[in-house]
Amino acid sequence: MSQPAPAGFLRAEGATTLLLVRLTPKGGRDALDGRQTLSDGRMVLAARVRAIPENGAANAALEALLAGELGYAGSAVKVIAGATSRLKTIRIRAAYQEVRERLARRGVVLQS
Repeated sequence: MSQPAPAGFLRAEGATTLLLVRLTPKGGRDALDGRQTLSDGRMVLAARVRAIPENGAANAALEALLAGELGYAGSAVKVIAGATSRLKTIRIRAAYQEVRERLARRGVVLQS
């Protein structure tokens, strides 16, 4: 069976899914802001959290936000790259198609 085409900021990696996120800490509210294209052409999921970027607080808030919005246990969502950067790679312990469908239900446009 062939792998589905990646949706820009979302890609399958074995039985898990990787998500590229641009995080805005101290963003006034916790929210997923939808798809965003960076100046270099990469597509990301934009998110904001109220937490400050100190001692991993913003990363933890992002993990909790994604888990809550997508209906996964907190332990299923983990920042695996970009801990000190605005651009982060998130691993979700769930199948690509399932994550894609849950994002779409939340109104996140995956492709143009």
